[in-house]
Amino acid sequence: MARVTVLGAGAWGTALAKVLADKGMPTTLWSHHDSHAQAIQSERVNAKFLPSAKLPDTLTATGDLEGALRDAELCVIVVPSHALREVMARAKPFIPDSTILCSATKGIENDSLMLMSEVLHDTLGPPAGGASIDHRVTYLSGPSFAKEVAAQLPTVIVIAGKDEHATQTMQHAFATEVLRVYRSDDVPGVEVGGALKNVVAIAAGAMDGMGFGHNARAGLITRGLTEIARLAAHKGGQPLTVAGLSGMGDLVLTCTGDLSRNRTVGFELGKGRKLPEILASLGHVAEGVKTAKSAYDLSVREGVDMPIAHEVYKVLYEGKSPRQAVVDIMTRELKRE
Repeated sequence: MARVTVLGAGAWGTALAKVLADKGMPTTLWSHHDSHAQAIQSERVNAKFLPSAKLPDTLTATGDLEGALRDAELCVIVVPSHALREVMARAKPFIPDSTILCSATKGIENDSLMLMSEVLHDTLGPPAGGASIDHRVTYLSGPSFAKEVAAQLPTVIVIAGKDEHATQTMQHAFATEVLRVYRSDDVPGVEVGGALKNVVAIAAGAMDGMGFGHNARAGLITRGLTEIARLAAHKGGQPLTVAGLSGMGDLVLTCTGDLSRNRTVGFELGKGRKLPEILASLGHVAEGVKTAKSAYDLSVREGVDMPIAHEVYKVLYEGKSPRQAVVDIMTRELKRE
């Protein structure tokens, strides 16, 4: 059994670490806060982020980054998108050259407007002219709530990578009787779907919060998928990927599931609550809030038409009312589908 390190002890990182540890793999779960790691280690549960999941003895929690990565054969990266660059810059000296990595972080970095794969290349890659890290880096996405994965409810995900050996290695590492794992070589398509679904989910939640019906939700999901497809194609992704698990699958889950943090943010906005109050009471990271700004900035810079993403940005960052955003979307110039 491979030795595994999971970087990031939020709900999703803990759920993925549990999957691997339950298979008998010696798994180390690293938390940014040493006190958090100590609590997980002693209590055998992540009471802060995933209290429903009892953790097996094959899982060890630690706040020591160097120690966590020592001798790691597989490394799963599950830190928030805004922390990825800083954490991986710190981790780089400690990651063995033979370690296969899998990023389960979804988002677009603010300021640089890079996908997570681009951030990893920027932080872990060699100097100009050196060999690419593509031979050992993969990306996990798909419709998957942490609580359901930890409870061993049937779930289907996808792992993308440029190297077939690395991708198959991570595919087999995660696969169980209740977790089916597909593989893909379309990294940008998988990543864009995983990032933008959170933005669309905020819009879907807001529409539910305002009391709109199933018609509105179905229309939003469909047109949201169109925006995901546009940006994915612009980044070199394939249309069929957007129709798959990391696109349509994750989008439907995040826009309709009550466990979705991003949908919850939108729902409360639709009911009239203010964003700072919502985020303070959430207790978890809602990636779509930061990604909404990145998606807006990226679409403007690259000239990609993304009206839903633009309206979500205006609601979150310019104080626009959700109802006015809906009116402005519905009364845009009429076009072909």
